[in-house]
Amino acid sequence: MKRYNPKAIEPKWQTSWQQSAIYRAIDFDSRPKYFMLTEFPYPSGSGMHIGHIREYTLGDIIARQKRMQGYNVLFPMGYDAFGLPTENYAIKNKISPQQATEDNVANFRLQLESLGFSFDWSRSFKTSDPSYYKWTQWLFLRFFDAGLAYQDEIAVNWCPFCKTGLANEEVINGRHERCDTLVEKKLLKQWMLRITDYAERLIDGLSEVDYPSRIADQQINWIGRSKGAEISFNIVDSDQKIIAFTTRPDTLYGATFLVLAPEHPVVEQIISLEQKDQVNSYLKAAQSKSDIERQNADREKTGVFSGAYAINPVNQETIPIWVADYVLMGYGTGAIMAVPAHDQRDYDFATKYQLPVRYVVEPVSDQIHTDEIQKAAYNHEGLMINSDRYNGLSSSVAREQIVSNLVIAGQAKETVNYRMRDWIFSRQHYWGEPIPIIHCPNHGAVPVPLEALPVVLPQVDHYLPTDDGQSPLASIDDWVNTICPVCSQPARRETDTMPNWAGSSWYYLRYCDPNNELQFADPKTLDYWGSVDLYLGGMEHTTLHLLYSRFWHQFFYDQALVPTKEPYSARRAQGIILAADNTKMSKSKGNIVNPTDIINSGYGADALRLAITFLAPYDQTTPWSPESLGGTFRFLQRIWTLVGEFNEQDGGTAESDELKRLMNKTIKKVNYDLLMFNFNTSIAALMECVNQLYKLKATDHYQSIEWQWALEQLIKLLAPFAPHISEELWQQLGGEESVHLTSWPAYDEQYLIEKQLEIAVQINGKIRGQLTITPGTPQSEVERLALADPKISRYVDQQIPDRIIYVQDKLLSIVIK
Repeated sequence: MKRYNPKAIEPKWQTSWQQSAIYRAIDFDSRPKYFMLTEFPYPSGSGMHIGHIREYTLGDIIARQKRMQGYNVLFPMGYDAFGLPTENYAIKNKISPQQATEDNVANFRLQLESLGFSFDWSRSFKTSDPSYYKWTQWLFLRFFDAGLAYQDEIAVNWCPFCKTGLANEEVINGRHERCDTLVEKKLLKQWMLRITDYAERLIDGLSEVDYPSRIADQQINWIGRSKGAEISFNIVDSDQKIIAFTTRPDTLYGATFLVLAPEHPVVEQIISLEQKDQVNSYLKAAQSKSDIERQNADREKTGVFSGAYAINPVNQETIPIWVADYVLMGYGTGAIMAVPAHDQRDYDFATKYQLPVRYVVEPVSDQIHTDEIQKAAYNHEGLMINSDRYNGLSSSVAREQIVSNLVIAGQAKETVNYRMRDWIFSRQHYWGEPIPIIHCPNHGAVPVPLEALPVVLPQVDHYLPTDDGQSPLASIDDWVNTICPVCSQPARRETDTMPNWAGSSWYYLRYCDPNNELQFADPKTLDYWGSVDLYLGGMEHTTLHLLYSRFWHQFFYDQALVPTKEPYSARRAQGIILAADNTKMSKSKGNIVNPTDIINSGYGADALRLAITFLAPYDQTTPWSPESLGGTFRFLQRIWTLVGEFNEQDGGTAESDELKRLMNKTIKKVNYDLLMFNFNTSIAALMECVNQLYKLKATDHYQSIEWQWALEQLIKLLAPFAPHISEELWQQLGGEESVHLTSWPAYDEQYLIEKQLEIAVQINGKIRGQLTITPGTPQSEVERLALADPKISRYVDQQIPDRIIYVQDKLLSIVIK
């Protein structure tokens, strides 16, 4: 019998699968469809590490099982090639982004193939392919025509290392989520997408899909929907008003000052002469702080008095107007009515600057008096106090009445606000989709005609980002200078490029029809494949790619471009694999685990796939365990030996109910575990099954006629996890077609019913009774049953047994002195 040798069998079957194209999805097939999607990788490095492989292995397991269950499975793979990850890699290695992409994609493809993933490679593409980004540009123009793409001069998040503007979602704790550089603010004219127009639908759509709460809640919190009112405050000695948004208009009688964001346009108009220098100095200091830093609840609040006052509309009280950077222009109106007694930020600010604190809501059961010194604001519901005619009402009732009366007086309107801001879509970089807009002195921003798409990214010698806020494309005169499509007069191309999120916001749709030159995808093909049935990806993309692509898809639905309201029927997020010492894997630390090295070391792809899957529940972050490879490799060796030894036997004619029960029990367990995404316990069930098969082999030596069937079921169950060895052993067992094209095992309930058996109970060597038990009942339980049986216990007569001997499933012997 040959030894198990992955180096011999794995390349053999990879070649066979490629030649036979058994994993190719078929459009309009009669079988039910299943669209299995994993996030495609950035080809931004010289190869993938073990963390990437977890996602693709889990996706492959599901795709393979679904094929065996009779589905027409679409399981594609492509490359998210545009954007900062690839450009930064190219800069570091002093090669062009084009060359970096080609080299890295080739290596990624080899790695993915070496792991035996069942991708439909006929549908593969790169987002940097002109044939692909032609349609990314076309889709952008649909946003433009609908008024959802626009330009605005705003203070953007600027990464001084990458030299580009960033979307708010790309800034984490004040730092660029890719390079970890502290972000600055920079005033730039940027292209924006009105994602806020879809804020409500992005929340409502989550009720129609299968997303775990940790994913749905994160999106809901990021969008930050809040219902409230906009209150008008007249400025003293001025015709202007300040509009402040609040979710607690019931506390309006407790508003003792107003706070404006430093960027608020009215600030410069209301500054008093005495306060001008202080305010200007404060405004300058605020410009250097990121929005994340400014919103930090633990940071000491700072501010400056503007010298101006406003009128509280409910009591006509004159209150001061302050400027403070804890208020953001991007949320609400950029102005808040400060109620220090009922908002902790306002309380901290008022305490620092000795501003009045007035309580207007008190708890029902524990009254708070205004003259008490409080350590924290009371921000809950209660009864109204110090609020004139509203005193004694519940705060919820008062809230409605106060707003209603102010609306009638023309000093308020009910509204809904969102924390999420419009998507900053411009990037001042070379390696991205050119934005298909031409700027004409006479006609403004003009879309590039469809017949002129794609606007191809020019080849350049110098593509390093600049410090002036412009893309390197701005310096390429023969590309920038063009003709206006409307008036044929000299005009200039837009030189900002799209973010890498552009191509990834619709890539799943292109997989359905990747070679279509006339449309971004054929409607009939999209209708057949429908929404993605299961999307597996990273938790870190929940408020980035996942949110963006849902926005794009909902817009496409409004444009009658897609048949479904949501792109993904179900979403799951796998946990991160850390280094063995529980630290994050990084090249700088030298702790990256390269899957290619493991495969070439002799363990092979199947053992690696099993080790990754067996580490921990799929959604948990877990350290890599090199020792696990030895265990999974030995497990595969044991299966190899079982089949090899069986093939060397003549076989028998005896029947074995034990084999039937074991395999049906295992089939049911693996089916359930895969349904529940318990991949690691699926493997544990297969390992236990193999252990039991070895015990049965030791007693009947393959003489039962069920062995052929039992081993076939084992190999089928193993196939999604370890596809190469499963294919090889299937052929050794006489299989004519690929095991991956066979039917998935089904269990028979009749073999899951545990049979009963009777065992004898001896007292001092004499049989005193019998017990009916199920096979495998533990000794402790058998002892309990025996001593609880009156016919047996009377011979014990409350004496403590000297010895108890138990022969499993046959005899219980009790010795009494």
